[in-house]
Amino acid sequence: MIRAAVLRVDRPGLLPISRLDLPPQDLGFAGARLAIDDNATTGRFMGQEFEALEVAATPETAEGEMEKLLAQGIPFVVVLADDAMTLRLTDLAKDRAIVLNAGARGDDLRGKDCRFNVLHAAPSHAMLADGLAQFLMWKKWPRWFLVKGSHPEDENLAEAYRRAARKFGAEIVEERTFEDTGGARRTDSGHVQVQQQMPVFTQRAPDYDVMITADEAGIFAAYMPYQTWDARLVAGSAGLVPRSWHPAFEAWGGVQFQNRFEKLANRSMRDEDYQTWLALRMIGEAATRAQTADPDKLKEFMLSDRFEVAGFKGQKLTMRDWDHQLRQPILLATGALVASVSPQDQYLHQSSALDTLGIDRPETECKF
Repeated sequence: MIRAAVLRVDRPGLLPISRLDLPPQDLGFAGARLAIDDNATTGRFMGQEFEALEVAATPETAEGEMEKLLAQGIPFVVVLADDAMTLRLTDLAKDRAIVLNAGARGDDLRGKDCRFNVLHAAPSHAMLADGLAQFLMWKKWPRWFLVKGSHPEDENLAEAYRRAARKFGAEIVEERTFEDTGGARRTDSGHVQVQQQMPVFTQRAPDYDVMITADEAGIFAAYMPYQTWDARLVAGSAGLVPRSWHPAFEAWGGVQFQNRFEKLANRSMRDEDYQTWLALRMIGEAATRAQTADPDKLKEFMLSDRFEVAGFKGQKLTMRDWDHQLRQPILLATGALVASVSPQDQYLHQSSALDTLGIDRPETECKF
């Protein structure tokens, strides 16, 4: 029996702008159930069984729930939480468990705040920003108008876009901050206020090709498409969005994968479901390839250069040894379709094209 747990930390806050984005009660957990089924398909031929406990916590109870899992000897804990909480839970686990990050995207977690006992199944801000930047440069849309939110996580995402602009030769012609003043966002008169306020906020910007929104907190970006002063495209946190997964993705076996998830969960797969599925599949793949159920040997194999996992993205996904980030393509999606997949063909790398996305070895601040 190979035991794992999924610990989801739910933060209280405002409802999302669109009711279509309301999180389902089984967010992440449904992806875990599919992963356990997939692991069992191969595991039964090797006498291996898999289980994943499902724990929902609040920021106040998360550390206590983690201690309970560690006390049970759970060797692998998949964490769905923000950056700060993921770091706290990782430090709490120390050498008692491997933490698989399926939610937090902050670059500092892979950089100056990196920890040896965490593996990142979720893509980083840098990977997402680079994936979008490659496509925009291929389209010859190099002039960006960057609008960021006023929360710390928005600044972290904005910095990833600044870095992507420097890396791929784009120009940020202006940067503005959308201040979150609080108050209701979903009222009967909300569309009237948006129609009046958003064009005024975006007027008198220098000539630009694309507006890049950095709105990790989900405060304003969804209002931007079709509301800018100039007739321009919107990308980033709204419009054309870089994602780890999209429910309309059909390539490389995606249809069959989506169908199995929808049959299990009676809904479409979200990024958190995919990232949780991927984290648990990493454990299952390690068990199959290493032919062991010993937690220490599984950890060693997952951190080795022999490890790889399939993710329905057209190529094997492998681990970066310098920051424990799982390499993976980034989907660029609108609400209904996937427009492209990065890395784009013209961006080459001496070892892996996937390392054109995110922080490469010479750039890393991570020191284990």
